[in-house]
Amino acid sequence: MNFNLTEDQELIRKTAQEICQEEFAPKANEVDEKGEFPIENIQKLAQYDLMGIPVSEEYGGLGYDFVTWSVVGEEISIACTTTGAIFGANMLCIYPLMLFGNDDQKEKYLTPLAKGEKIGAFAITEPNAGSDVGSIRTDAVKDGDSYILNGTKVFITNAGEADIYVILAKTNKERGARGISAFIVEKGTPGFTFGKNENKMAFKALPNRELIFEDCKIPAENLLYKDGRGFRVAMQTLDVGRIGMGIGAVGLAKAALKEAIKYAKSRIQFEKPIASFQAIQFMLADMATEIEAARLLILKAAFLKDRGQKFEDIAAMGKLYASEVAMRVVNKAVQIHGGYGYSKEYPVERYFREAKLFEIVEGTSEIQRSVIANYVLK
Repeated sequence: MNFNLTEDQELIRKTAQEICQEEFAPKANEVDEKGEFPIENIQKLAQYDLMGIPVSEEYGGLGYDFVTWSVVGEEISIACTTTGAIFGANMLCIYPLMLFGNDDQKEKYLTPLAKGEKIGAFAITEPNAGSDVGSIRTDAVKDGDSYILNGTKVFITNAGEADIYVILAKTNKERGARGISAFIVEKGTPGFTFGKNENKMAFKALPNRELIFEDCKIPAENLLYKDGRGFRVAMQTLDVGRIGMGIGAVGLAKAALKEAIKYAKSRIQFEKPIASFQAIQFMLADMATEIEAARLLILKAAFLKDRGQKFEDIAAMGKLYASEVAMRVVNKAVQIHGGYGYSKEYPVERYFREAKLFEIVEGTSEIQRSVIANYVLK
């Protein structure tokens, strides 16, 4: 068992770390406060070929694996959680194209995504369909050589900024989940517009917008995989998405621990730094231990994925554990900061608001537990 990265993986990780710490971290609070999509960060990642890490070189990617993608995502999230979320959500569009796209679809859509020339998004959630994917109402009706889409998606990450969307819609309402299909829709397609952007507790610079389809006509060649197999596309995409969400949570938790350590060493009370108090030391010890355990669980899922082994149960465990660890860690980080932890003067206030999202999106903690239980009971 070898926990070391290869020489190439370590070089890519260090490159990402340097970029993120030098250029992303100093303006992370500003990104949050202004609520402006950090397009320059995405352009910088594209400049270093980091947007399509697991995509083959044939289609514009780096040709590496999901372990490499994960450690890069971790470095991005340590520096700027918003950029990390954009990076992760982009993979939700890239991966189904990698796995299910035909050669023409890969050439037309996957290549610009992998090169970072375009941004992607993945759309399942609707006003009445969140955890219950089978209850989506957006429909797609075959019309000659086209499909006509009607319906609304909500809370779609990267929406508005993204150029390419993988959309789930019902092509056969009578068949439930087996009547769902996946489609590729380009921004600017007539009948495809954007609604409100959610006003959230945190991640103000991360768009989560409505997608509105009103007689949106797309060519039949934009059907991804097969008619009626969209549920499979969604489930396999979400399996990889759990790795992304888990490593994002780990990155956030690491950032919070770093700030807590820095503050504990500099804050003087009773004529000594509070880091010398056992109560603070025990909190830091718990934080560091849980972060390390969460990180290893996520990287194990990526490791198994790269080797073509069953990883879905470990990915669900990793997403569940890492998201809840992030919440516990930032809670302790705020507590260590005392009153200053409640102030926007220190980044842990932002981390606290951001951490909650990881327990909700791409499968709530409750859904993860159901998924894990299903694997255990098999």
